[in-house]
Amino acid sequence: MENVKRIYVEKKEDFAVKARELEEELKSYLGIAGLKKVRIFIRYDVENLSDEVFEKACRCVFSEPPVDDLYRERIEVPADARCFSVEYLPGQFDQRADSAVQCVQFLKEDEQPVIKTAVTYLLTGTISNNEFDKIKRYCINPVDSRETGMEKPGTLVQAFDEPADVGSFDGFAGMPEDDLRELYDSLGLAMTFKDFQHIQNYFSSEEHRDPTVTEIRVLDTYWSDHCRHTTFSTELKEIRFEDGYYTEPIRTTYEQYMAVRGEIFAGRTDKYVCLMDLALMAMRKLKKDGKLEDMEQSDEINACSIVVPIEIDKEDGKGVVTEEWLVNFKNETHNHPAEIEPFGGAATCLGGAIRDPLSGRTYVYQAMRVTGAADPTVPVENTMRGKLSQKKLVRGAASGYSSYGNQIGLATGFVKEVYHPNYVAKRMEIGAVMAAAPRASVIRENSDPGDIIILLGGRTGRDGCGGATGSSKVHTTASLATCGAEVQKGNAPTERKLQRLFRRAEVSRLIKKCNDFGAGGVSVAIGELADGLVVDMDKVPKKYAGLDGTELAISESQERMAVVVDPGDADRFLAYAAEENLEAVKVATVTEEPRLVLMWRGKKVVDIARAFLDTNGAHQETSVFVDAPVKEDNYLDRIAVPKVENALKAGNVREAVLATLNDLNVCSQKGLVEMFDASIGAGSVFMPYGGKYQLTETQAMVAKLPVLKGKTDVVTMMAYGFDPYLSSWSPYHGAVYAVTESMAKIVAAGGDFRKIRFTFQEYFRRMTEEPSRWSQPFAALLGAYDAQIGYGLPSIGGKDSMSGTFNEIDVPPTLVSFAVDVAKKQDIITPELKNAGDRLVVFDLPKNAYDLPDYGKVMELYSGIAQLIADHVIVAAYALDSKGIVASAAKMAFGNKMGVAFEDTLAADELFENKMGSIIAEVPVDKLDRLAANGTAYRVIATVLAENEGFVYRDVTVAMDEALKAWTSKLEKVFPTKAVKGTDAIETKLYDTKDIYVCKNKVAKPTVFIPVFPGTNCEYDSTIAFERAGASVVTKVFRNLSAADIRDSVDEFEKAIAQAQIIMFPGGFSAGDEPDGSAKFFATAFQNEKLREAVNRLLNERDGLALGICNGFQAMIKLGLVPYGEITGQKEDSPTLTYNTINRHISRMVYTKVVTNKSPWLQLTELGRTYVTPASHGEGRFVAPQEWIDKLFANGQVATQYADFNGNISMDEEWNVNGSYAAIEGITSPDGRCLGKMAHVERRGDAVAVNIYGEQDMKIFEAGVRYFK
Repeated sequence: MENVKRIYVEKKEDFAVKARELEEELKSYLGIAGLKKVRIFIRYDVENLSDEVFEKACRCVFSEPPVDDLYRERIEVPADARCFSVEYLPGQFDQRADSAVQCVQFLKEDEQPVIKTAVTYLLTGTISNNEFDKIKRYCINPVDSRETGMEKPGTLVQAFDEPADVGSFDGFAGMPEDDLRELYDSLGLAMTFKDFQHIQNYFSSEEHRDPTVTEIRVLDTYWSDHCRHTTFSTELKEIRFEDGYYTEPIRTTYEQYMAVRGEIFAGRTDKYVCLMDLALMAMRKLKKDGKLEDMEQSDEINACSIVVPIEIDKEDGKGVVTEEWLVNFKNETHNHPAEIEPFGGAATCLGGAIRDPLSGRTYVYQAMRVTGAADPTVPVENTMRGKLSQKKLVRGAASGYSSYGNQIGLATGFVKEVYHPNYVAKRMEIGAVMAAAPRASVIRENSDPGDIIILLGGRTGRDGCGGATGSSKVHTTASLATCGAEVQKGNAPTERKLQRLFRRAEVSRLIKKCNDFGAGGVSVAIGELADGLVVDMDKVPKKYAGLDGTELAISESQERMAVVVDPGDADRFLAYAAEENLEAVKVATVTEEPRLVLMWRGKKVVDIARAFLDTNGAHQETSVFVDAPVKEDNYLDRIAVPKVENALKAGNVREAVLATLNDLNVCSQKGLVEMFDASIGAGSVFMPYGGKYQLTETQAMVAKLPVLKGKTDVVTMMAYGFDPYLSSWSPYHGAVYAVTESMAKIVAAGGDFRKIRFTFQEYFRRMTEEPSRWSQPFAALLGAYDAQIGYGLPSIGGKDSMSGTFNEIDVPPTLVSFAVDVAKKQDIITPELKNAGDRLVVFDLPKNAYDLPDYGKVMELYSGIAQLIADHVIVAAYALDSKGIVASAAKMAFGNKMGVAFEDTLAADELFENKMGSIIAEVPVDKLDRLAANGTAYRVIATVLAENEGFVYRDVTVAMDEALKAWTSKLEKVFPTKAVKGTDAIETKLYDTKDIYVCKNKVAKPTVFIPVFPGTNCEYDSTIAFERAGASVVTKVFRNLSAADIRDSVDEFEKAIAQAQIIMFPGGFSAGDEPDGSAKFFATAFQNEKLREAVNRLLNERDGLALGICNGFQAMIKLGLVPYGEITGQKEDSPTLTYNTINRHISRMVYTKVVTNKSPWLQLTELGRTYVTPASHGEGRFVAPQEWIDKLFANGQVATQYADFNGNISMDEEWNVNGSYAAIEGITSPDGRCLGKMAHVERRGDAVAVNIYGEQDMKIFEAGVRYFK
């Protein structure tokens, strides 16, 4: 009998969107002309699973009968076909296999299956050996995957060799310099040789022994640039300036900085000039001057943290209370990991950003993504040796970041990719996040001897061994071949569990101190929590056997937290973790003696004095020579886009307009932005694109503070500023304008610039001993210093990444400014043009002789604009950038397709000149006198025209469609917005009936049961929606860490359903929508006999209701609750939901028309009316045989259909966003009591999606509650 069973699962022809997309890529991008067809199979190898459970799993776990074909043991390979399979490298996290194991255990909790997955590609056609190799290289990233043979293994059980004990470097303490150098060269360390000598000196003079292998690796990690900012801490001994016109302001800023540091550090000899000192000095000065009263004072620094008094209407009849809240923000880069493995690198970039404020016990509720890349539209042949193509990089990274954020339920409020040819050296991947919590929920205490350190969350594997050091090294073609283990794979469902646990005030208050495992693993994450501690690494949970002491010490496996608790609270904390289905274990104890001690197999493998660790390595020194910007190359005086400049020289304004809109850094990025869930949390004040047509891109992200009980009108704002072309000309000017631009975007959205706090991201070429290499970061930080002092606004955090070099290519000097503000929802204005006849005015940025902002005058200007917005004189505003007036006016116009007529008096060049920091605004004609009375200098530059009248300048008219085509086409092949060209209209009759099911079991206040599975992320929003409607809500987490947990959870769920009138299946990702297909966790668990019976009794005996939204709709349709009205499972011809035709996640507002009134859920909607609701899904395409579709319409079971805002229904993907058959968005059971729909009706509220036009409230929850009364 064979131990291993093998199956292949393939999407049926109509649903094979992934295969079709790859086929198109291989033909058009790789140029494989002889390719006829691509087929993709998911291969599952399964061992240690009973035949009965395996057969069940084949139908509901590994495949879905309506959309998949399943082949047992082998697939037929035609004569003209070639075939290969790809699997993850050992040690990489395989979410598909992990989810499959968990899912199978829902069928029978005591099974212990071993599952391995691979992807098999079958290519038919005429393909040469060369082309076949090219295809494999395109499909396999050797950093995380490898080709695997077609033969089936005899067993999947891996035998791990028992690792040897940790050895020592014999003779190290007394080694001669030449031998020491040879040893150093052989180890591939990130530290310098000077650091290595520093270690030798310590061990010979203080420890009197040789170090262990683990100690050297731990020190290399501890002192890496990534963990301890060693480049930023290098002493700068001699600063010299090149002479030039622009040297004067740069040198003056340096002199002012030196004078201030003399004042701040008067009498101290321990402080020296370094980049870190310069980065912090403006904040120190402003704090001393009393301009930083809101910063949280704490020894524990997890993220930038400000204290904000918040007024909350608790809605309990006691009126409004004022609470102090902590508002946290943080930015993080993962440039090196995202460059070599874009999906995992970008996912863990966001994970790292999240876990900083999360370790500070604040709830992360909104994220921003700013990235840098080279041109992704160039042919694949242009790819540098040893690198991934830019197209593959940008798409892989976008998929990774969005997949992670979408799964954990984090709204991504703003996404922008910045293009510059030199990011080919190394891509830039920045995640910035906002977080908040009541101050009373956060305890900040020091670790005391005897305190317990608990490790919770994910397990430890080889992934991320050397991540901190890897991102700190020199990178060349050769180094890329050996850095695979440095990239971690994120496990989003575990991250979501951490978020839930830390959001509970009763848990948060037990934590004295906390650290995440972002960089450096156990040694750093736990090692930094106290001066003295003993860590028992034998207790650290492992993903698999075979890890040695060094790997356990430095692995950066993700989704792990280390918390310090009082010994008396440890067991209570462990119990709370278990409630949230999280593994947690006591791993360390705080000690009196200040030493880091790591134990493995009962022996000390690390035993180092804290004082030595804190030296951060040998003291490094260098000199700096600051280059002067070349006056003749002044970017601020130039037309930014070369094609536009050439068109203007030729007198062709039409071509200049189209070239501006088609420029990589102006064009639409909608296909990219829509991959990121922007609406979860029901707190996003802006959707990323607004207006009726959702085409005006916003410049700031704005969110309501995440208050769980009650209402507040407080919102937070974040905007970024940066232009790589300006920074490349002058890093000093680049930084000044980055700060100014980030402020301007806050002002244009209605924020108060006087309350702004900044955080900066620095990303520069690798430093050497050459003084001029240090010019860029030094000049940039001087610029940032000058802007902070000039505006009186501090940066209270930041992140430096100093390894942006590949061979001879350097990234552009990068200082990105993130501006954060706290405002009221009523202050906010949206940027889309509103009314024909209004005027467009420009407020020009006042500058001095050195092309720098005149800070005093800029503040007067921004104050004046803020007043005009508050007085409703300005109804829309936009911060201008280097591309000029046309680019910004067009983006403002596109949302409602309003035309713009520019003033004839403007010279053509004025439409395109660099206007960074200036602001353009829409003012109604009858308010122009109030504009003049305000006293702020302005110029009228245009008039707003009616819809579809295009862009007019003198005798030139660029039609709206022509402008939109130029703007939307540039990145369409990289980030598509449409997959299907069809726009056929769909005729639909409304189903109007008086025969609506009446509840016989009335209840004054119905109870709703909301189950939470791994990957669920909409339970908070759904709870708030039901409570607001007047219901009681019970949520329970399904725990599955052991067979006993599963049995207990089934019993708890059965009891909860028995006490409920409504069951709601909330949205989410059901463990990453793996194994391939959505909602399998829900659907498999509820096939359990006890749960099936409980649900059927709720519906059949107690007249109950069931609701499923998004992932919950997927669960209901797979269970059979819709369309059958009971749990039946699926048949081959059952309706189902599958991949969107565009083969990616779609997040946008959708218009849906109510076409039946049969359901109790729809009694407060208006039949035939169109509502606008957030959609966010990857598998929302409703598919069914025509007979089923006819039957559903005939029975009145089609609840809602996708439509345009006028209620027209069609197959046009602009409106029917996922390509659903008959544009069906929601369906019901035969009697209407079970409703499933894709769009998130729970994500609504005051000041949500204010740049979207239409009625957002369908009152579905209110109707559900009213049904019982």
